[in-house]
Amino acid sequence: MRKVVSTTRPTEQYEISIQTAAGHVTTVVDVPTAFVPVTAITPFLRQLGEEAQRLEVTRSSEEGRRCSCTKGCAACCRMLVPLSPPEAFRLMDLIRLLPIEQQARIAARLEQSKSLLLSHGIWQRLLDVGESERPLNDDELAPLNEAYYSLRMPCPFLEDEVCSIYDERPSACRELLVTSPPDYCQDMANNPIDALPVPIRVSTVLGLLWGDLTGTPPRMIPLPIIRDWVEHHRPDSQRTWQGFSLLEAALDKIWRFLDQARRTNRVASGQANSHKRSSAGVRYKNGRI
Repeated sequence: MRKVVSTTRPTEQYEISIQTAAGHVTTVVDVPTAFVPVTAITPFLRQLGEEAQRLEVTRSSEEGRRCSCTKGCAACCRMLVPLSPPEAFRLMDLIRLLPIEQQARIAARLEQSKSLLLSHGIWQRLLDVGESERPLNDDELAPLNEAYYSLRMPCPFLEDEVCSIYDERPSACRELLVTSPPDYCQDMANNPIDALPVPIRVSTVLGLLWGDLTGTPPRMIPLPIIRDWVEHHRPDSQRTWQGFSLLEAALDKIWRFLDQARRTNRVASGQANSHKRSSAGVRYKNGRI
């Protein structure tokens, strides 16, 4: 990481360079010099994730596997979306800034979702996930994901089959891209879905970062319970940290995530030369974190 500009402005610019499985990502970010909530770092991490994902899309296309996701294809908007705590706080802050009429529509859809989930015995299970004192693995979450998906319930932010908060949509939504035929997504439980690899899972990184900052277990918040969860944890959303410290901590989590992915990749493939394609690192000007 290299400082690009040092001024008396409330932000400083840094050049970030990361090697992911999809390729090399370099970007310049503005970092607050003051104490800020962790939500301030979320846009930067999403930017990094999307730039890495674009490299993955390009690589896949060059190999003959083109992304089939298009605007208006909202089948995945019936899936259970996980949020990291910083994303949950940021999304609720966004809702409060929307026009009153749009806020009312979202609130109504959240209530409708809650009623349906209660009637199917799923609501409390979602609350338990959001307050879990330990990370839950995919096998533990699979039955809940399947029960939720079976309802085919649209996301509360979906309007006319288009995301009404597209620029602020959760990281999990940004990262689900497929190359299988679009029609297959209408029944993901029974059709083979070919999803693109995700170079950086931003929700996971943010969840780990939040856990370290607050001394709490890493957790993911199911989107339908966002309003209840945020209200219950409102004091936590007011906590602040120095901007550069947040950046360093976030980059450390990215490197650890990428390094673990590289190690897993090498074990799975059993190929000694897999390091070149899957090597990972977050590099400062003078070395690695």
